[in-house]
Amino acid sequence: MSGAPTAAVPRRLRAVLAACALALTGAAGLSAAPVNAAPVNAGTVPTPDHTVVVVFENHAYSQVVGTSSAPYLTSLANGGANLTQSYALTHPSQPNYFDLFSGSTQGVTDDTCPPPGSPYSTANLASELQAAGRTWASYNEGLPSQGSTTCSNSAGKYARKHNPWFSFTNVPASTGSTFAQFPTDYTTLPNVSFVIPNLCDDMHDCSVSTGDTWLKTHLDAYAQWATTHNSVLLVTFDEDNGSSGNQIATIFYGAHVKPGAYATKYTHYNVLRTLEDMNGTTHAGNAATATPITEIWQ
Repeated sequence: MSGAPTAAVPRRLRAVLAACALALTGAAGLSAAPVNAAPVNAGTVPTPDHTVVVVFENHAYSQVVGTSSAPYLTSLANGGANLTQSYALTHPSQPNYFDLFSGSTQGVTDDTCPPPGSPYSTANLASELQAAGRTWASYNEGLPSQGSTTCSNSAGKYARKHNPWFSFTNVPASTGSTFAQFPTDYTTLPNVSFVIPNLCDDMHDCSVSTGDTWLKTHLDAYAQWATTHNSVLLVTFDEDNGSSGNQIATIFYGAHVKPGAYATKYTHYNVLRTLEDMNGTTHAGNAATATPITEIWQ
């Protein structure tokens, strides 16, 4: 009689311990599932330390990606995010640059320099970056000197119609640098910069092959560095050649980019909105109602 209770206690204890262990195991399994199932940044964009935007001229997507004239751009498209349904918004060049930079043509309809109604004081990518505590610069090939607002420089094949930042009072002219000032120490780059090749190297006056070679020569080192240094290279075009419905090549390459071909339709406004969201700024003009490009990120 006296031994029965003594033997029963361990059995009950073992049962309780087994139940607790089962409950803990189940709880652990339930907590692990959501962590593995949902990426933290789903539906958002990353915050790169540096984004370099290069703008080329007057060629349709079909003239660039996948062609023998543009092996380097094709390699970026294959290794990065290739937006196969990317579109400019108008013709000619200058209003597209204003769209990409400020979410509006600002009433510009041609390539007149300086554009009618300028200088402007409306919001734009550079002013937004400054207000958000981020940094900005442009690197303009052929620009006679830093901060120059000249309309053209035939010796350097430079044209201000491709450089809208010089038409805004809220963007210091001094942030407009020559391309010779583009740093070799990429850690010193601003958070966002635009690189504008001259009229030959941007494919306007010269061939696709010329621009493709220029890009590889001058920006490939940055592109490869970007993949391991939280940075991004973005290559796009102002407009097509006038015969492809304004379909252009737009390629993201670098850190966080999920390689692939993406067939969602995007315009300059979506690209601007994405750059703004990557840097936590407000939204200029039509970028306020454009959707950011989120599907291309890891």
